[in-house]
Amino acid sequence: MAFPAFFHEAPRIVLHDPLAQMLGASDDGQIEYGYEDAVRLAGHSCPTVAGAWLMTVKALQALYPDSLPQRGDILVEFADEATNGVTGVIANVVCLITGATTDTGFKGLAGQHDRRYLLKFDQSMAGEIRFTRRDTGTSVEVSYSAQGVPGSPAAMPLLQRILSGQADAAQQQEFGALWQDRVRRILEAHDQPGLVSLSWVKSATHA
Repeated sequence: MAFPAFFHEAPRIVLHDPLAQMLGASDDGQIEYGYEDAVRLAGHSCPTVAGAWLMTVKALQALYPDSLPQRGDILVEFADEATNGVTGVIANVVCLITGATTDTGFKGLAGQHDRRYLLKFDQSMAGEIRFTRRDTGTSVEVSYSAQGVPGSPAAMPLLQRILSGQADAAQQQEFGALWQDRVRRILEAHDQPGLVSLSWVKSATHA
């Protein structure tokens, strides 16, 4: 199986994970993540997965301008409930990168490296997701809108034919190409105004 080339060309991020370093999974604790890792986790590539990827990368780049983000030391809060819409899909991608979990993550060793209770839902905020550095309390909120990168008008009629069992192999292939073309354009437009909106939280009390 080969992923589309643009998966690897999307913005990438390197984090430092002290737990991975201590347990010998990485000699220096540095782990690089790419969009293809999010696709492997989700099992598909779509505008939602792309948005989750870009929101997380941009939030962490803002929070750690001069150092590597510290995986496992970042609090992540969502405005929506976990089961609302695509929130769960987005949260899975965020968890992959940050290490944050609800009550199901690693319990830690001697009180250190506990990954639980770092992922919260149904929180009051202006944005969609709030990321907080637990060492400094600095917070940033991000939101995502792909309306500025519309899909092909031909995509949805093709999707309806596929879902109704009426599409032939050529139409299925055409739909997949059109679908991923939009994802590519979203990832390539990662700095486009309005795609990912970021705002600093003046008073961080969530660390």
